[in-house]
Amino acid sequence: MMTRSQQGRTNRLTRPSIAIAAAVAVTAGVVAAAPDAKTAQPGPKLSLIAASASVTLDSWKEDPGVYLDLGTYLTSENGAFELKVTRKSYKDPVVAAQIIRDGKKTQTKALPAGLVKDFSGLPDFAQISVIDAAGKSVLEKTEAFCPNNASGRVRPDAPANSKYPQSCPVNPFTLGSVWGVENGWAANTYAGYYSDAVQLPAGTYTAKISVTKKYRDLFGIEDKPQSVKVTVRERSWEGEGGGEGVSASSESSASSAGASSKTAAKSGASSKTDAHAGHGSAASEHAGHAAAAPAAASGHAGHGAPARTDAPAAATTGAGSTFNVGHGPYPPAPPALPWALKKQATEKGALGRQGFSAAAVGDRTGQTDGSRQAPGVQPNAKRPAGKATVPDVPKPDLRSLPAYGITVSDGYEDVPGKDYLAFSANVWNAGPAKLVVDGFRSPGKELMDAYQYFYDADGKQVGYTPTGTMEWDPRPGHEHWHFTDFASYRLLKADQKETVRSGKEAFCLANTDAVDYTVKNANWHPDNTDLSTACGQENSISVREVLDVGSGDTYTQDLPGQSFDITDLPNGTYYIQVLANPENRLKETNHDNNSALRKVVLGGKKGARTVKVPAHHLVDAN
Repeated sequence: MMTRSQQGRTNRLTRPSIAIAAAVAVTAGVVAAAPDAKTAQPGPKLSLIAASASVTLDSWKEDPGVYLDLGTYLTSENGAFELKVTRKSYKDPVVAAQIIRDGKKTQTKALPAGLVKDFSGLPDFAQISVIDAAGKSVLEKTEAFCPNNASGRVRPDAPANSKYPQSCPVNPFTLGSVWGVENGWAANTYAGYYSDAVQLPAGTYTAKISVTKKYRDLFGIEDKPQSVKVTVRERSWEGEGGGEGVSASSESSASSAGASSKTAAKSGASSKTDAHAGHGSAASEHAGHAAAAPAAASGHAGHGAPARTDAPAAATTGAGSTFNVGHGPYPPAPPALPWALKKQATEKGALGRQGFSAAAVGDRTGQTDGSRQAPGVQPNAKRPAGKATVPDVPKPDLRSLPAYGITVSDGYEDVPGKDYLAFSANVWNAGPAKLVVDGFRSPGKELMDAYQYFYDADGKQVGYTPTGTMEWDPRPGHEHWHFTDFASYRLLKADQKETVRSGKEAFCLANTDAVDYTVKNANWHPDNTDLSTACGQENSISVREVLDVGSGDTYTQDLPGQSFDITDLPNGTYYIQVLANPENRLKETNHDNNSALRKVVLGGKKGARTVKVPAHHLVDAN
C-alpha cells in the first residue's frame, strides 16, 4: 500500500474509470452464459473476455516502448473467485489456496506447491501473441495476473462494491494477502508495472490473448482466446506543445485504465492528482494498493516525462527503489541520497532538477507520495474528559518488519566526506484492534498532547490514555504532524550492541502497506490514508492518526532521518534494528515482538562505501 516518499509507491490502482466500467459492462451478455458442461466444477465460472475489439497504444520517441494494456478481463460468475496467499514465516515458502463459498459452506482448495513465489499475483497467467499486418509473429510473452486489479461490474445485479483489496502487495516482507474477483465482476489481466514495455514500431497488429493451460486446467477456464486489433502510434513529447510530432489536440494517453504521467526514475517524481502525491499508501475507498490518480488533463503536467499507462490496480507500497521495479503502477524510486541532508545534489544528472529532493517526491502539504487517496478520519471534537483508563478490550499488536531498500551514498557537495546507510522500514499492526491516536493542541502550543483510544467489540469507545506528544516536522519530505516515540532505528554492531542511532523516532501513522490481510479483524479497505488530512497542517488544532489491522506504515529510504551516518564506522558486519514502540508508551497486546533485525556488511573505503545485504531466510531482497 503507501510509502512516505517515492518509495514507493506505495503500493494501488484506482477503481476503474467510467470508461473502463462502461467498456466492461458491454460484455455482460457474453459472461452471463451458462457454464460449459465440460468445464463446470465447484466454485465460480471464470471467463476471459475482451472489452473492446481494438485498442490504440502509444510509443514515445523519448521513451520508446509499448505497454500492452489490451483491455482483456477475467470475469467471475456463480460466485466470487477468491485466493488466500500466505507464508508461516520468512523461513517458509509462499503458498496459495482457493476459497470456494457455497452458501454457508466453505471449501479450501490448496493450489500446487510452487505455483506462486510472492504476493504480486499469479505468474505466467496470460499468454500474449502479436502478429503484424503481414501475418508475421513479432511477439510472444506471458504476463502475471493480480486478481485485485482494477475491475468493474459486468452485470447490473452484481454487488455494488467489491469486498476484495485493491491490487497485490509488493513489500518483500508481506506475510499474507487475499486476492479476489467479486461475483459478477471482471478484473483487468494487464500486468501494468509488473510488465516491461515491448518494442513495436508504429503500425497495425493483431494480438491474441489466452489463459495459459495450467490455469485453465486448475480453475476450469474454457480455452477461448480473445483477439484484439492493435494500433501503435509513435508520439513525441516535444510535439505535444504544437511543434513537430503529434498535435496538441491528440489524446494525451491511450489506456482504458486511464493514464497517469510517468515520472522518470531519475527525478522520482510521482504523478498524482492536484491534492495528493506523496508519503505512504492508502486507498480511495479500498486498500491494498495505493491508488494511482489520473494525470493532469494535458498528460504532461510539468513536462517531466512522456505519459505512461497505469497498471490496472492500485499501488502497493512498501517497495523501495529496489522492490518497486516492475511492481505497482509507479516507476521505481530515485537512487538514494544522503537523507540527513536537506537539499538534493544539484550537479547535472543527480536528479535532474534544483530544489529539495524530498519535497519533490515525498510528503508535503496536500501530498502523500504513492498513497491511496481516502479521506482521513476526523479526531474527536475535543480532548477526552474524565479519568484515563486502559480497559480490558482488544488492543493493537505492533510488529516491525526487517529493513529493506538498503543502500549507501556519500554526502555529495552538501556534506563532502560523509557516508550514509539509507534504508526503508515498516511497523505494522497484527491486531486484533486498530491503533487510534488523537493529538490535541492547546492554543499557542507547539506540541500536541497525544491520546490512545480503546474500543469494545462493537466499536464503541470505552477508554483512553495519555501517550506522549505530537510534533510538527517542517522538513521537506514530511511537513505534517508526527507522533513521537512510535519507533526507533538503531545500527547494531556484530555483537548486536548499539553503535549508531537514527535521529528519527517520530512518525505520521498511515496504512501504507497490506502486510497481512489474513490476520483476525484485518481491514481490507483501511481509511485514514491521506496524509494531508490524517497528519494535519501546520495550523491544525487536532489530528487523528490510525494504523489499521493488517496494514503497516512504511517510511522509505529517501526521507530525512531514514539513514545512519557511517562515515567513521569500520567495515564489517552490522544489524539494522527497527524497534516499534521503544518506550512502551502505546498499549498493545504483546511487547515481545517489536524488534526486527536485518544483517548488513559494510565495505569499501571512505567516500565509496559499499553494503552487502544477505538474504533474510527465504527473502532475498535488499
